[in-house]
Amino acid sequence: MAMSIQRFSLLTAFASKNARDALRICRALFKIMIPVMIVMKMLQEMGLVGLVGQVMGPMMELFGLPGAMGLVWATAMLTNLYAAAVVLITLLPESPLTSAQVTVLATMMLIAHGLPVELSIARRSGARVRTQLIVRIGAAMLCGWLLNMGYGWLNWGTALVQPSWLPEAPPSGWTAWMLREVRNLAGIAVIVLIMLMFLDVLKRLGVTDLMIRLLAPLLKSMGIGREAGTITIVGMTLGLSYGGGLIIHEARSGRIPAKDIFLALTFMGLCHSLIEDTLLMLLLGADLSGVLWARMVFSLVFIWILAWTVARLPESVINALLVRSQMSSRS
Repeated sequence: MAMSIQRFSLLTAFASKNARDALRICRALFKIMIPVMIVMKMLQEMGLVGLVGQVMGPMMELFGLPGAMGLVWATAMLTNLYAAAVVLITLLPESPLTSAQVTVLATMMLIAHGLPVELSIARRSGARVRTQLIVRIGAAMLCGWLLNMGYGWLNWGTALVQPSWLPEAPPSGWTAWMLREVRNLAGIAVIVLIMLMFLDVLKRLGVTDLMIRLLAPLLKSMGIGREAGTITIVGMTLGLSYGGGLIIHEARSGRIPAKDIFLALTFMGLCHSLIEDTLLMLLLGADLSGVLWARMVFSLVFIWILAWTVARLPESVINALLVRSQMSSRS
């Protein structure tokens, strides 16, 4: 009986601690997400997303894509991947794409999407938004160009795609939109709580330390120290939106050097949500060779080069261009 009471007390303390942490994290995260979502909905209703897509049209030819696909990428960058998926499905009858083209477009979207929310998270974590914006869009363009060149050279993926999943069209009215976003935020809160409890269990069992030790050589080669290992793993597997609150909390704790925060956030920006987002792109007809393997290899090489460059920059340049000065002082 005494043993059962003790176990119940431990379980209650475990749940209570993680619930409080989840509430604190969601409060910080939703302060970012809710205003950004409202502003982006207003801009979408005003037709700004479509206008940006038209402007981007001619540029898409650099990646072997029809100009109409500029609207798809603009939607992904300014809103999210699911909205972009709806636009892509809508355009496919008039602008059919090959497997290679869908893979190129999908990989670019995976590297640069949801930028208003994700860049806000990066800013709250101490990174400079302008630099992160340039890196995300520039890396997406470079990776898309390389993939297009590679697939063209190999003459790979020439068959037209037939997506195996049709995403649900976004709600048209404000009320329906608000109800959907409330459900999404509630889902994020549940995921944050589950994630914290899962990470707590892994930490108690020593699994987190084992994973960090195993990944330490790889992270070290990219200039990311052990302290940033946990948030890097979270961002890669769950994504910046789900892991954003935890990332902000850890970054502001003062335990992680500012340079490590920059490199970790940049790596997570290029290569995050490897499970959910990759599966979504596969359902749209993209190939695993681009949306997972090529993206991972590209991200690793990109960060290795970036880390080599950053290591040779003076502290004043790092503070001016890469991280905010208050974060540097905390580290």
